[in-house]
Amino acid sequence: CFAALASPQHQLDTPSAPISSDDSNGCEWRARDDVLGRKMLASLTEMGHHGTLKRERIISSPQAAHIGLTSTNAPVLNFCANNYLGLSNHPEVVEAAAQALHTHGFGLSSVRFICGTQDLHKQLEATISRFLGTEDTILYPSCFDANAGLFEAILGPDDVVISDELNHASIIDGIRLCKARRLRFKHMDMADLEQQLKVAREVSSGIKLVVTDGVFSMDGDIAPLREIQALARQYGAHTCVDDCHATGFVGPTGRGTPEACGLHGQVDIVNSTLGKALGGATGGFTSGRADVIALLRQRARPYLFSN
Repeated sequence: CFAALASPQHQLDTPSAPISSDDSNGCEWRARDDVLGRKMLASLTEMGHHGTLKRERIISSPQAAHIGLTSTNAPVLNFCANNYLGLSNHPEVVEAAAQALHTHGFGLSSVRFICGTQDLHKQLEATISRFLGTEDTILYPSCFDANAGLFEAILGPDDVVISDELNHASIIDGIRLCKARRLRFKHMDMADLEQQLKVAREVSSGIKLVVTDGVFSMDGDIAPLREIQALARQYGAHTCVDDCHATGFVGPTGRGTPEACGLHGQVDIVNSTLGKALGGATGGFTSGRADVIALLRQRARPYLFSN
């Protein structure tokens, strides 16, 4: 779609000069000669020069190890989905989804706290809590929303959040929304984490929350949760794990990074997703202490205002 953007001869000759399009990406737009258009074009052109433009592959089949694409008649071997357990098109999952449509309808057209909570929501929250060994669980449309709702709701200006420098973008964005003091530690570096915990202890008598991905998806690193938990307890801090790339298949029984590290049910807060290993559709959650979940139901903005 943006092949022309990397070309130095491309110019905006008219107020709505056409840019080359690529039907395989389902993308078609026209650059406009106004402030917004010039800014968009400059950003897209820079991405083209650096080779960072994202191109969507259009799938014409269910998600699976072998998929069909609109760009080719040949089946394609798929190595890049997060369909870790092959549940995205599993017959039992598809059948359960169809049955739920018949018994509970397609949607609720309401946020949870007004008239949008069904018995299925509560059953799923209870099931996740049992699976992860936690006290309670709150559902969100995605784990991105879970991370967006967590930090602003539970942390204030007297608190400190300490984050691994390679944490997921949703954690970074969620932390930006809160007023807590922000510290970062070098990736999986326990000496640096301890140094940041010492700083946190000096500057705050409030909540100190250490947050890390469980499995870092880009490199496959598994966070040393046992060491992180020990340091957090030593310095009076709490722990939060984003376990999106572990829930369902990491650990002896698939209960994620805490189980793999011998901490099943012991991490204060676990954020994760239903959109990867557990069926691959949509949905995220925060699971953990009952008092934290109770406050999130009252304050987490993606829960209260998004449907």
